[in-house]
Amino acid sequence: MDISRATNDRKLYLCKWYFRVGFALLPFIWAVNTVWFFDEAFRKPAYDEQKSIRKYVIFSAIGALLWAIGLAAWITIYQTNRVAWGEFADSISFIIPLVYFSVLGH
Repeated sequence: MDISRATNDRKLYLCKWYFRVGFALLPFIWAVNTVWFFDEAFRKPAYDEQKSIRKYVIFSAIGALLWAIGLAAWITIYQTNRVAWGEFADSISFIIPLVYFSVLGH
């Protein structure tokens, strides 16, 4: 997306909108918001809406980072404890191995 031709008001609107959409459990949108608006927030000459854009970019980066840390922690915990958790781990697994189905006779 090329935001260079958008007005400053439109840039602020888009940045704010992407930030809010991220709260719908879509942390990737926060990462995209951070990348798209980083230059506008920190590298462009100062303009009125820049302070608000900078705020949304920083909060988007923090939100995406927290989600990444949480996801990495969950993956690590799940992978290291999967065998010990037994049937419970299988029940919360997205992909159930084919061995599971052959034991049940399906």
